[in-house]
Formats: sequence, C-alpha cells, structure tokens
Amino acid sequence: MQVSANSRRAPGRRDAFRLAGVGAITLGLAACTRVENGGGGGAGGGGQADTGLLDRLREQGFVNVGLANEIPFGFVDGDNNPAGQSPAVAQAVFEELGVPEIRANPVAWDGLIPGLQASQFDVIAAGMFITPERCEQVAFTEPTATSPEAFMVESGNPHDISHFTDFVDNSDLRLAVLNASVEQGYAEHFGVPAGQMELIPDQTTGYELLESGRVDAVSMLSVSHHYLLQDRGGDFEVTEPFFPEIDGREEKGWGGLCVRPAEQGLLEEMNRVIAEFTESGRLLELGEEWGFTEADLPDGTTTAELCEG
Repeated sequence: MQVSANSRRAPGRRDAFRLAGVGAITLGLAACTRVENGGGGGAGGGGQADTGLLDRLREQGFVNVGLANEIPFGFVDGDNNPAGQSPAVAQAVFEELGVPEIRANPVAWDGLIPGLQASQFDVIAAGMFITPERCEQVAFTEPTATSPEAFMVESGNPHDISHFTDFVDNSDLRLAVLNASVEQGYAEHFGVPAGQMELIPDQTTGYELLESGRVDAVSMLSVSHHYLLQDRGGDFEVTEPFFPEIDGREEKGWGGLCVRPAEQGLLEEMNRVIAEFTESGRLLELGEEWGFTEADLPDGTTTAELCEG
C-alpha cells in the first residue's frame, strides 16, 4: 500500500484512528520479507556511497518512506495521508532537497528494516530509535526527537505498574510490546518472561488488547500513549514517564530517519538539512503539532555515539 503527501504540510490530528486496520492489511508484505546479508555499517559504514539516489528522487519527484502506524511518530491518517512527527520531518527535509512529495508505505514494526533492505522504500520515517544493533543494518541520520517510556494501564492503575520489573514480580501480569521494538528489548533485559509478553504489530493492536482485558499494560513511548488517549479515549491512564536505567546509565533513546548503509551521499544531505532545522527552530516547529516539546529535541548526542552504545 502506498499513500502520498504533496508539498503541503502533512495533515493534522483528527480522525487519526480511522486507520485501525491499515497496519494489518500490509503486515504480510514486509514482515515476511527476509534479506540475506543486509549489509551492516550503520551511519558511518559499509559500502560505496550511492550519490545518484538523490538525483533519481528529484527526477521522479517523490520518495517512498516506510512507517509503522505508531501515533504520533509515523502513521497514515484517516484521509490516507502520511502523518506524524517523523513523516513531517522527512517531508520538510526532502522539500529542501528538491523532492516535493513523500509516499508512505505502512508496514508492521518488525517489517521496517527488512523492507528498507529489500528496497520496498528508500527511507524509514517512523521515529525508530538508534541502537547499536540497528546501526549494523541501516544508516541513521542524526537524532530528530526523543521521548521517555511509559505504560498505558487501566484507570487507577490497579496493579501499581510503573516499571518492567513489576511484571517479573507478578507472574499474573501480561504486557503488550511492539515486536522488535526497544520496549521488547527493555522487557527482556529486566527479565520479563516471554510467556507474559504479547508481541504486537502496531499501536492499535495494543490498545485493543488492553481494552479487551487480554493484557494489563501496553509499553510504548509516553508521547505515543498520550496522543492515543487524546484521540481515542477510554478508561485508561498513562503512568509516570521514565528512562530505564541499565548498568547505572539512563537509557535515553533517540529517533531518526534512516536509509540503506550504501547511501552515504543522500545521508549527508539529509543530515545537513536536519542540522539547519535544529539550529533554526524548524525541527521544534515540525514536532509541536504532534505533542513534542523543546525537551524532546536533540541535546548534542550524536548518532555515532548511539551506534557505539
């Protein structure tokens, strides 16, 4: 499935959740794609720079971007337009680079990297966090946003859930996490048993599992939960946000756009524009509509540092 946005700004918030089934429709496309030898290297490595890709994108007038229907990071709205913070940044960056349109390819979260590797799209615009493992498979831009973790739970938080360790302490609790997400990694790190985790393809599925009582909490970024509740409502609340502490260090995740490792020429141009947006305040402006604040903007942490871990 492909949907596009022209050079105007991506549409706003209302009716966002009319898309509930979009992720499921396209889930099979990339989730079952397998690419051998996906070509590591991360932001600084692997392969000859493809200096011709940007010229080809300019000539065709659009760029295909992959997203995973996680509001407000990247999703397809009720009018079938790409929306959210990451597509908004991608739209603005590519406009500056002479490519006026983005076309969104929604897939399940765990299909994003395989889809990029298989050239189903040229850029991931999903707010994907920069991690050493992912840097071996794709090349990230410099960071564009962050958000702390939180849980969506039943109103009143009857099980007093505030951290992943609460699921270790109570074997009756069940947690929904995006498959192949950093939240799944956190849950595993803190010892949440696999039998207590429900791996989900998208945000809407997590909400529906919580609504039906099949899970006791959904783990996702705080801004995603708040946006979901604002648009969809329900007798739920969002727990206090936090950055998990691992080995004595707060794990503050940073998201960015990403391309195939060989496309260093395109990556350099994207980073040039992102640096200009960060300096001018445009990056904040692009995120404000989607609930991002100055506290969520890049703080000088580099992609190289994040890829090193």
